[in-house]
Amino acid sequence: MDFRHTEEQLAWKDMLHRFMEREVGREYTREHDENRSFPDELYRKVADNGWLGLLLPEELGGSAADPVMYAIFCEAMAKYSLDTAACLMTSMFTVNNFVVHGSPQQQAEHVPMFLKGERRFSISISEPQAGSDAAAVCTRAVPEGTDWVLNGNKTWCSGAHLPGAWIVMLARTGAERHGGLSLFSMPNTAPGLDIRKMPTLVRRSLGTTEIFLTDVRVPAENVIGEIGKGWNYIGTHLDYERMGLAASYVGNARTALDDTIAYTKDRHQFGRPLSSLQVIKHRMAEDETALTAARLLVFNAATKLARGEKASMEVSMAKVFAVETAYRIAFNGMQAYGGYAQLPEYDMERYFREAKHGMVGGGANEIQKTVIARHMGLSDR
Repeated sequence: MDFRHTEEQLAWKDMLHRFMEREVGREYTREHDENRSFPDELYRKVADNGWLGLLLPEELGGSAADPVMYAIFCEAMAKYSLDTAACLMTSMFTVNNFVVHGSPQQQAEHVPMFLKGERRFSISISEPQAGSDAAAVCTRAVPEGTDWVLNGNKTWCSGAHLPGAWIVMLARTGAERHGGLSLFSMPNTAPGLDIRKMPTLVRRSLGTTEIFLTDVRVPAENVIGEIGKGWNYIGTHLDYERMGLAASYVGNARTALDDTIAYTKDRHQFGRPLSSLQVIKHRMAEDETALTAARLLVFNAATKLARGEKASMEVSMAKVFAVETAYRIAFNGMQAYGGYAQLPEYDMERYFREAKHGMVGGGANEIQKTVIARHMGLSDR
């Protein structure tokens, strides 16, 4: 099995990392994290480069890149912050629900504006009583004339409050646990929507929200695909979402480990560099080993998706291992930096916060392990 990148993939990777160093950088990332502000300039530059359409087919204006190229993109965009990558990735994988399952009218309405950077998307699945048990969704959609009327409460909806955002929402249209779920879309300005930004530890730039729905009226043409197919649609969506997240964990962990190596070479204690102490260098050697393994798992999953095969188990393996590796690298970085790790200008505290969030965001580690166990033939009962 050969996971070496092709010349095209290497050129893509190099270009993206140069872009992140020249056009984004550490100061820009810190500023938006501290101010809890969306990186509009970055989003505009990514749109102008045509990268928002990476996953979209050429006939809709995209570049039809395969999942390997998308993984390389997510890895690079997370160079300084997982939150920065999420500001891009959330809309990129959510718009695919229109592309894969939506009507030609929905595609014509949303895709061109998205590619120009003028429309963003938020995916809304979780609820206060339906987190890891996503099929327990209670937000109800009831037909009324030619419309659907939605009532309920959603939570952890990242980016739903941003200007020009549309929300893709999973809601209950029938009693069947999975077959009674459907996907709806609506602008975040729809009457009856009350969207409240949450003061979270992370996702400071993208922002995450709680949504209250009171008689929100959605026209029938805003149903995505067929009624009752929402659970199936979300399943496809989640493989791309989680694979991209796993790639971003690897990208951010790479920077965290590189920062730790540089700091321990420069910092002297007991008359010699910290990096010369066996306990420190062995720890970093273990981190380098785990990071290499995590990256191989990510590109194993991406390669399988690129072949058009189901890869839910491989995606879950990559996500859980990559985020645990990112967390351990950031934790060890915090130890190596000592008191300085507490300061935002050293970045390590951001890597640490964001890696911890990755253990529950996009599907908790425990859920990923349940997915893996099911593919091993291990029953839930």
